[in-house]
Formats: sequence, structure tokens, C-alpha cells
Amino acid sequence: MKDQGSRIAGPIVHLVPALFDATDGIVGGAERYVFELSRHMADVTPTRLVTFGQRAREERSGQLQIRVIADPWFVRGQRSNPVSTAVLTEVSRASVVHCHQQHVMASSLAAGAARLLRRRVFCTELGGGGWDISAYVSTDRWYHGHLHISEYSRKVSGHQSVGRARVVLGGVDTVRFSPADASTLGRTVLFVGRMLPHKGINDLIDAIDSGMTAEIIGPAPHAPYLAELQKRAQGKHIHFRTDCDDEALLDAYRRAACVVLPSVYKDMYSNHTLVPELLGQTLLEGMACGVAGVCTDVASLPEVVEHGQTGLVVPPNDPAALRLALRWMLDHPGERRQMGERGRQRVIERFNWKTVVDRCIEAYAA
Repeated sequence: MKDQGSRIAGPIVHLVPALFDATDGIVGGAERYVFELSRHMADVTPTRLVTFGQRAREERSGQLQIRVIADPWFVRGQRSNPVSTAVLTEVSRASVVHCHQQHVMASSLAAGAARLLRRRVFCTELGGGGWDISAYVSTDRWYHGHLHISEYSRKVSGHQSVGRARVVLGGVDTVRFSPADASTLGRTVLFVGRMLPHKGINDLIDAIDSGMTAEIIGPAPHAPYLAELQKRAQGKHIHFRTDCDDEALLDAYRRAACVVLPSVYKDMYSNHTLVPELLGQTLLEGMACGVAGVCTDVASLPEVVEHGQTGLVVPPNDPAALRLALRWMLDHPGERRQMGERGRQRVIERFNWKTVVDRCIEAYAA
């Protein structure tokens, strides 16, 4: 791996539009993905993570250098679309620029500048976005390569036959995310993620019967949806936690009977999306803890959970099918434990950060 890193002449800059919120905490699976990738890459080669926040600062996390740019301009007032000319300074100092969201102004600015300065520039699409020039003209070829986190991401981007597009997957820190004592076998159905309609949490709540207990963990940026979820949960053993630190999250994974991600293409409000999930990070974290996964047959999720081997895959928008899967998990503790063991082994072999870093650096140097 050291040899891989030595093939890069100078620092690698990872650019993410919003990593830190007002309280300076990491938010969301996409932001966690960028932070962990950058942190592990810094163990191999000089790496900087550039992001935006309310307070300007430079800090370190292990070998990783982090720069938070303050007072950005929010394009058309979109808080998820910050940009600053300070990005140009970072590009000028880099040998490789890796943007983590294509359809935002900061990435287009960085990609254009990198091309003019003869820097190599790559993109990983982690969803979301805002107003950007890419709405009017394709910026695909502004990047030397697209590094997708799943086969589904490559497919939905129309990059299946594009040689510059590779699948690098995502990783989990399997030392930190590890199983609890083998003598424990949880009985709680667990969901982790943002409480948004495309996550299908309403279907999960409808699937919970009187003999089940569920825990739903994550921020709730859509207040009406949270209110609807709480209404549906009345009379059921369902606990909501909108504020949960990393240690409490790890404990929740280890106590769970299974980790569930019931995402949908069509939500309860009849809104449609082709990208409800580009990877399924919370499934991977739960599986790394030796917990079986339950997910819907949507987007990238079947790439993470192997039906009948590491968990169960059910149709989307089908609470009855989801209930049967959850009941099977609770009624078959021995098989569930074996699924959890196979799931952790799959994460160790396929979804580890060392391998993801190697794939990225190979693409940078190609």
C-alpha cells in the first residue's frame, strides 16, 4: 500500500460541500464516507480534506489534515451548495483533487480549475446537489474519472460502458464496528439513518407487530414526516432517537436482532427517486457488528445484503413482506447468528477501507 501512495507526486485533496454542521459534528452517511476514506488515505499518502462550516479552522485527525472554509457563498441560498474562491488555492496545491458530489458549484469550480492547472481530478457522486452549471451542460468529461461506490451508482449515472468509471465501493472500520459478546443475542429491530420519506420508515413501523420492539435512530430534518411516523408508532414498542453519539450508535448495533433499511423508489407522498440509496452504509456498519441485515430490493442494497446468506431482501413498499422477514429473524436466532457471522466476514473481505483506498489510488495513478 505504501508503494501505491508513492505513485502520487503530491497531496490529495478531498472536497466535500458540507461535512460539518453548526455544532461542528459529522453528519450523515455521505459525510462519514468522505471523512473515513480521507482518514485512511492519509495513512498512505499526504491527504487534505476540504469542507465548509461556520468557523474557519485547520485541524488534524491522525495523519489527515482538515481545512474548514468559513463564510462561503451559498448558491441561490442553498445551504447544501456552498462555494468559495478558497477552493482554488487548495486545487493549486494538490496533485489530485477528488470531489464527492458532482452537481454542486464547488465541484464544478474545482474541476474546471484542476483542468486549467493540469491537476488530475476525480468525482464520487454521493447524492444530493443544488444549482450548478451541470444542469445545462454535462460536466462528466471535466473529470479524469468517476469513482462509484456501487454498481448501481455506475448504472444510474449511465457510466456502465465508460472506461473512466470504476467501482471503488465503501468501507467500514471493522475494528471499531465489531460484535458484542457472543453470549448476547438482541431482540430489537434497528433502523439507522436520516428520517426521510425515501427511507421507507413508515413501512417499517407498519410492519412492527405487538411482539416486536424497534429502535429508530437518526436526525429528522423533515418534521411532518417525523410526526407521521410517531403517529403510526402509537401503541407499539418503538423508540425514536434523533440524537445519538458514536458510542451509543455502536451499542445499538450490537444490541440489535437485525439492522433494517427499507428504502423505496416511491415514498408515501408519491414522490419518486431513482437514487434512494447509493450504497447502504448503515447496513455495512451493522453487518460489521455481526448483525444480520434486512433490506428492500432497491438500488444498491442487494449488493450489500446477500439474500439468505447475510440477511433477507424483500420487495419495497410491502409492510407485510417486511413483517414476515422480521418475524423470521426473531424466530430463528441460530440462523440469524450465522447470517451475522457471514455478514461480518463479507464486510471484512469486500468492504474495508484499505481496499477502497487502494482502488482510488490505482485510479488516480492510471
